[in-house]
Amino acid sequence: MDKCSSAMEFLENKNILITGATGFLAKILVEKILRVQPNVKKLYLLLRAANESTALERFHNEVIGKDLFQVLKKMWGGDFDTMISEKVCVVPGEVSLSEMGLKDSNLVAEMKNQVELIVNLAATTKFDERYDVTVGTNTLGAKHVVSFAKQCPNLKLLVHVSTAYVSGERGGLILETPYKLGESLNGIQGLDIATEQKVMEEKLEQLEENGATKEAITLAMKDFGLERAKMYGWPNTYVFTKAMGEMMVNDLKDNLPVIIIRPTIVTSTYSEPFPGWIEGIRTIDSLIVGYAKGKLTCFLAGINSIVDLVPADMVVNTIIMAMVAHELQPSDKAIYHVGSSARNSMRYIDFQRFNYQYFTKKPWINKEGNAVKVGKVTVYNNMASFQRYMNIRYLCLLKGLEFANKAFCHSFQDKYVDMKRKFNLVMRLIQLYRPYLFFNAIFDDTNVERLRMDIEKKDRESETLLDPKEINWEDYFMNVHLPGLVKHVFK
Repeated sequence: MDKCSSAMEFLENKNILITGATGFLAKILVEKILRVQPNVKKLYLLLRAANESTALERFHNEVIGKDLFQVLKKMWGGDFDTMISEKVCVVPGEVSLSEMGLKDSNLVAEMKNQVELIVNLAATTKFDERYDVTVGTNTLGAKHVVSFAKQCPNLKLLVHVSTAYVSGERGGLILETPYKLGESLNGIQGLDIATEQKVMEEKLEQLEENGATKEAITLAMKDFGLERAKMYGWPNTYVFTKAMGEMMVNDLKDNLPVIIIRPTIVTSTYSEPFPGWIEGIRTIDSLIVGYAKGKLTCFLAGINSIVDLVPADMVVNTIIMAMVAHELQPSDKAIYHVGSSARNSMRYIDFQRFNYQYFTKKPWINKEGNAVKVGKVTVYNNMASFQRYMNIRYLCLLKGLEFANKAFCHSFQDKYVDMKRKFNLVMRLIQLYRPYLFFNAIFDDTNVERLRMDIEKKDRESETLLDPKEINWEDYFMNVHLPGLVKHVFK
């Protein structure tokens, strides 16, 4: 059977549960399935919501209300609403809770009986989110999804979407291998997920008992997450809790058929359903927007370090084709790195050049209606030189302001507090992003390459994007990603 044409056959009459349905990748997956196979039987979409009406409201506002669905709306015309109501079942829930927070017993029974495929896309992706939030969604969420999957007698496959950066700051070639329960990146013994949950709960309880404000609790729990991550060798809370999520999946799956998808830095769509769709200011996009607005005049990065990007539709194509491949040839060890570093790597020097070229030709228009003039950014290629710059440029000024504030009876208090806050925020962000600004690992993508080669053998006319070598990064940035980002930010 031809794998490319079989993607549609594979999805036909399938009952699929997708968690984290309001997320960036989940929306693109939902749109793709409905567009290429309108005869899918049912998509159960789990959304974080307390009840059905809230879930439906979120679904209409945050999913099908987006521009992403304009192609599908044109295809289906007046039948769009009817098709959605027939094909989609919106499910209120919360993966961080046992039984995924599902309350409707009849719906739960129906899902357990009907669901054949589960794609777990529920995640919190902030690098320094509160530890209780990230453990809940990224780690315990994975546990609860596996537990639910085991109760589905007709389940053919669970797809768990993780991140390539569970590898932490390791360099060299990162293989598509699983993480074992209790395995740390720095060799420190004693990583135990039950213990992590316990110390997290104790920390939260202690803060509440001490009468800490909501803001103080949030900051303390963010710092606590970073502390726990670094204790075991991960650079931030996000990748630490995603690594523990993978450990949970591998430890609890037993005979459950599972594949793990590990994307790198996900960017706007390359071609499907149309080029340049993006949502939110994603990892590298905060740098782009800061530069375009004239606020980023210096940059910290290893100029020849790899920036491993992957368009969102390539990740979604890999999820679908990996499911097809698993049905044709089941494997219990399938992990897929989805990125570009192994076959078509881009460097920070390229990233800097593309931004300069684009915003020189098409400058950002500020609130006053004036074009923002951009220049070439000063690049600091190590932390020491950047720290010197910050000390000279800002810390000396801050110290002077502190002295003046004391001398003049706190007349400059507001200005001093605001400047100190901004300085601390910049330094915190730099510490969070530093591992990715000097990243030199390459993610082995042998399994995705095998998928691509199988498709190519059987259908040379296939236009399914799986190969990063098809991407011309300059063309993609100049004509797809940057225009898409500008359009999104100006909305």
